[in-house]
Order: sequence, then structure tokens, then C-alpha cells
Amino acid sequence: MHCKEQIGTDMSNLSFNNNNAIDWAWQVDNNTIKTDSGAIKTALMDLTAPVYLAKKGNELGLANATSTSGASDVLAFAQKLNPEDLGDDAYKKQHGVKYAYHGGAMANGIASVELVVALGKAGFLCSFGAAGLVPDAVEDAIRRIQAELPNGPYAVNLIHAPAEEALERGAVERFIKLGVKTVEASAYLGLTEHIVWYRLAGLSKNADGTVNIGHKVIAKVSRTEVGRRFMEPAPQKFIDKLLAQGKITPEQAELSKLVPMADDITAEADSGGHTDNRPFLTLLPTIIALRDEVQAQYNFSPVLRVGAGGGIGTPEATLAAFNMGAAYIVLGSVNQACVEAGASEYTRKLLASVEMADVTMAPAADMFEMGVKLQVVKRGSMFAMRAKKLYDLYITYDSIEAIPNDERVKIEKQIFRANLDDVWAGTEDFFQERDPEMLARAKSSPKRKMALIFRWYLGLSSRWSNTGEKGREMDYQIWAGPSLGAFNSWVKGSYLENYSRRGAVDVALHMLKGAAYLQRINQLKLQGVSLSTELASYKTSD
Repeated sequence: MHCKEQIGTDMSNLSFNNNNAIDWAWQVDNNTIKTDSGAIKTALMDLTAPVYLAKKGNELGLANATSTSGASDVLAFAQKLNPEDLGDDAYKKQHGVKYAYHGGAMANGIASVELVVALGKAGFLCSFGAAGLVPDAVEDAIRRIQAELPNGPYAVNLIHAPAEEALERGAVERFIKLGVKTVEASAYLGLTEHIVWYRLAGLSKNADGTVNIGHKVIAKVSRTEVGRRFMEPAPQKFIDKLLAQGKITPEQAELSKLVPMADDITAEADSGGHTDNRPFLTLLPTIIALRDEVQAQYNFSPVLRVGAGGGIGTPEATLAAFNMGAAYIVLGSVNQACVEAGASEYTRKLLASVEMADVTMAPAADMFEMGVKLQVVKRGSMFAMRAKKLYDLYITYDSIEAIPNDERVKIEKQIFRANLDDVWAGTEDFFQERDPEMLARAKSSPKRKMALIFRWYLGLSSRWSNTGEKGREMDYQIWAGPSLGAFNSWVKGSYLENYSRRGAVDVALHMLKGAAYLQRINQLKLQGVSLSTELASYKTSD
């Protein structure tokens, strides 16, 4: 007989379908059964204890423990599930963290020393946003992080820089010199000598003959062809080159054949910054399937893990990622609005108002000539439109001198706010320190010179956002994906709506606690339990 019974004094709070009942052969003490909605919510929120559905008189309620002398049969059950229980245990063990949560790198130090340290001290891995910074600045940041987290956990971003190879090479040199144990590799279009050098230079043999991986790599990918390169051993051409240069030993060259290029692969979906705007629901299973294919071929031990990043800004999305097989999750855009991020107060306040549709694609400074785009905030900024204008000019003309005078005057007045000759003089000084080889190439090519001048604007616009440059607010380049809009919608009406109260650790714990809570709700639903909206949802509280 189909029967639906109600739980709680408010008869709309929770109901139970007897057709789905499971005979647990457990009982609970009548005195421990909570039937009013507030007490039921409290029982559900106590993730450290299981919950048991049982009948008390004519009402249904929840208890947090069974009893050997109980009087009421258990009708449904949800296990205890703490935030630290989510995700892959091997990921947590290898990186020395408590939670399967990674604070992703955000360039130009937006993923700041303070962000890395705060998350690290709380048991979370976070990557310092080294991309775009000169090696000396990166070294200073690493030393500060190491002083606060002498035993970790922390990671440092290594970004693929096809137009500025010297920066990528210089970053790896500093990483090896300073003993950086984990890097997050991002924006790679393929493997380079430098990322291979970092990986192989950390290999050694354990006493039992197994490979010790001293340099861990977490690779963010959104394409299968790139993912495959990181899932396989290092290419022989790079091994031979590094051996010839004396950067690796013959033993490291041999050991490299036994390990993949990365320990973890982050399937990077629709995110802020460099992104292919891949749908989360299709990218993650595709990358997991690729991992399984490669693993079947090479039989690596331990098995390479796949995490999920991009599009995660709510507990629901967090749970979806874990339920789809993600070993860990990565958040970036949401963290940029937190108080520890290396962004100006103006920018963090603006980020707290962003909705899902308030983002768009714009030309990227570091891969400008290649036409690569990244995702930025369009609310309150004209950066995307102005950057596109510069790229259109770059495609149309072969040099600064070929640009019609009226167009040149317009961009000097509206975008650069300076004479382009003066901008070039400043650009020369900048690249003389940053990458002299690139400067030399640009001096012999009017097209490259034009690209560097235009990159002056694209590069400074993100720094203006970080420092809060007065008068340049409409030029701020602020990287963010739609997940930030989802997060802002989720926290609306709570204390986290106020950007000044967003702490990265607090936000991370809410993502994981919320996912654990919702997982328990789903367990009850599968056993025929229906809950009111209030009981079925997870909301932040002070």
C-alpha cells in the first residue's frame, strides 16, 4: 500500500514514502527523536553524526544515534559525512592536506601570499599566482610563503609563456633553487623543455626501487590533446636535450619513463582568465575517460588523479564534481573576491556584485599575437571592448605607422592616455629587464613592436585592478568566470554577501560543508524521504 507520512510539527517539512523503505534492523530511543523543524535542521547540520529517520507516536523525526534498547524502528538513514571525507584520499595524502580543495592560481599575485598562507594553515592547498611576475618578485613571494608554511602545503603557478620563454625558464630556475615541491601548470598548449626539466629534476629512486617524485605537477587542461601529454611520460626529445645540457642525470632520464608528467590533472571548464569555455558536465567525464585509457596503457602507480575546476561556485556544483568522479575541486574566481586576494578593494567590491552574465571574452596579454582570449568581467569596465579594438588594429595593420592618424589619435586619447611614442619608450625599459630577447626581436619587426605597445595596455590593466589605480577604473582587467555570479546569487541575503566578510577559508569550508550536507539529503531522498525546501537546502549562517 502506498503511504506517505509527514515528519515534523510543520507537516510540510518532511515526508516519507513507505514503498521505498529499507529494513535496517536498527532502532532508536523515542526520547532522542526530534520532530520540530528547527531540531531536524540541527540534526541534519551535524555532519559528524549519522541521522536516522524514525516514528515517534504519530509523527516522524530524526535521531543522531541508534539504541540497543530503542523502541522505534529506523526507516531511513544517512551516514556521517565531514568536509574532509570528500574527494580522493591519495590526493590529500600526497599533498599533505586535510581537504580535497585547491585554491587555483590567479596571475599577478591575485592568488597572493596571504591567500596561500591562510588556506595552507587551514589544511588546503593553494597556488601562488606567479604568472606575469618577474622572477625576483616570484622568489620573494616564495620565501615569504616558505617562512609561514615551512612544511607546506603550497604550490606555485607555472604558466606557459610562448611569447616570453625567458620568464618560464627563469621561473623553473627559481623553483628548483628554492625547493618548490609543487607547481600548478596552466595555459599550456603542449609540453615545453622547462616544465619537463622541473618534473624530471625531482625524480629519485627509493630504497625499494620505486620512483620518488620530488617535484609534483598539477596540470590544468581543457583539451584532450594537452591532457594526454601530461598523462604520459616525458617525450624523449626533451629528455635528450636536458641530458645534453647536464640539467638532469642519466638515472632521472630512466626514471622519467616510469611516471607521467603530472600527478594531478585539473579539468578546467568555463573559468576566469585563460579558458576554452568548456561545459563542466562534458569536460570532466571526458578527461577522466582519457586518464583511464592512458592508465590502462602505462599502469602507473600511483594512479594519476583528475580534479575539476571552472564553474564551481556553489555547494551544489561542488557536490556534482565529486559525484562525477573528481578527486578534488579547484576554485579561483570566488577566491578573488575574498579579503586575502591580491586585488584592490574597489575590485573586490565590484566582484561581489557580478552576476553570471556579467563576463565576456577579451584578448589575452601574454598570447596576444596568437589571438588567445581570456574571460573577464564586463560590468563596470570597458577593458574588453578596448582590448578588442587594439586586437582588430593589430590584425588589420602591419605597424603602428600604418594606422590611420585619426585612429591613432583616438586610441591615444581614449585607451592609452599617452602618445604611442612615449608608450614605446616605457615598453622598451620594461622588456629590457623582463625579456631582452623579445625586445630585440620587436626592434627588427614593426608588427611585433606594435604587439608590444598594445600589450602595454593589456598588461597594465590587470595591475591597475590589483592596485586600485585611481582614474583607470573603466580600464580594469578583472578575470572571472560565471561561477562567481553563481556564488554571489547563493550567498545573497547572508553575511557573505558583504565582500569585506569573505574569508577564503570560511568560503572553502562552506563549499565542502554544503556539499556534504546535500549528499546526506540525497541519501535520504533515495530512501523515499521528501524534505521541505528549507531542510533540503544548505545556506550560510554567521
